[in-house]
Amino acid sequence: MITSNQNSKIKLVRALLGRAKERRETGAFLAEGIRLVEDAAAASWPFRLVLYEEPLNERGKSLVEKLTSLGVECEMVSSGIMKSLSETETPQGILAVLDEQQIPLPESPNFILIPDQIRDPGNLGTLLRTAAAAGVQAVLLPPETTDAFAPKVVRSGMGAHFRLPIRSMTWDEIRRVVKLAGLQVLLADMDGQACWETDLHLQLALVIGGEAEGASEQAREMADQRISIPMTGDIESLNAGVAGSVLMFEVVRQRTKYQTAR
Repeated sequence: MITSNQNSKIKLVRALLGRAKERRETGAFLAEGIRLVEDAAAASWPFRLVLYEEPLNERGKSLVEKLTSLGVECEMVSSGIMKSLSETETPQGILAVLDEQQIPLPESPNFILIPDQIRDPGNLGTLLRTAAAAGVQAVLLPPETTDAFAPKVVRSGMGAHFRLPIRSMTWDEIRRVVKLAGLQVLLADMDGQACWETDLHLQLALVIGGEAEGASEQAREMADQRISIPMTGDIESLNAGVAGSVLMFEVVRQRTKYQTAR
């Protein structure tokens, strides 16, 4: 059992809890909780190590046994150590250090999400989770967007990281991907055309701007059209996670309707 904060594995986890630079240099990120670790295992994601505390529930014990049988290094830690490493109010007693792995980008995507200047980890995680549920084929992260592999984003993403190609790119790289795929770029903007009145069944890249400043100048220059979510009452806007979710599922609704009508 690991009981010392000076243990090299504990130091690694603390580094991964910190800045994006540490995660990039280490080539790893964290997944905390039984559900996320199960999702990583189901996706055959490469594990570096697993830390757990006792008592674990039966589901947790079964997971540790399975990972151990697969050759994953699983080590017990003291409850004090686990509590100090957890960022949740009610830790589930297990966390994994996972290697960074890039899911290949599709050759001819027809639905891409571009979260632009999204700095709130919860909002980015929500967007990733919704993107996975809505059939988005890739998520391209421009500069000034928070790190998609930060612990809070991974938790909020609820397994999306193991299902979606997620790439941090420069704007020049994003333009090349969009141009090569022949995508129309739609920017979420409160002054845009109502999404219900916009044809969204075509190939598209959807840009969701940040909570505070909205979309960047580069995103505005790249946009072919601006779309909005019509709202009633005195509410001026939705947060980025909610707005992006509404728009992504409007794409799903229109595409389903189009396919059914054919």
